[in-house]
Amino acid sequence: MARLTGNTLRTVRFYEEAGILEPERRSPGGHRLFGQRQLDRLQFVTDLRSSGLALDDIRALLDLKSGAETGREAAATVLSAIDGRIEELEHKISVFTRLRDELTRARSILTECTSCTDDACFPDACGACDVISERRAVPTSMRVLWDIKPRRTVGDESANEGP
Repeated sequence: MARLTGNTLRTVRFYEEAGILEPERRSPGGHRLFGQRQLDRLQFVTDLRSSGLALDDIRALLDLKSGAETGREAAATVLSAIDGRIEELEHKISVFTRLRDELTRARSILTECTSCTDDACFPDACGACDVISERRAVPTSMRVLWDIKPRRTVGDESANEGP
């Protein structure tokens, strides 16, 4: 089960101790035996953890149905929690997409920098190097990683690259 979900045995044991997983039974040798429901649960928990959700929040989500008085109440509560999670994920996807694009642009410049022979510019004047100075826009990540001063000040309309 650990291997199928990309987890370690230690993680599976931890989730069992935390009450998130429950083996169906034990083998005569004492090994924990889990069924498909627990495998699905572990995969779901693993995905939620990978998305940044804290274990306490996962446990609360898993317990929402059992804490409700009626099916209607359970559905409404879980639906609200899922809607909130979807909103958080959409925000993260937006940030990750923007960051991926930003780092891809920086990577393009850094690829050119791998053949740098301009010892006069490195390390303090990289912004004056042709590879960087001839670009209309230098990605923020490149400016930060290479400590390059922006070509504008805040509020300047001749922006190097907008926020």
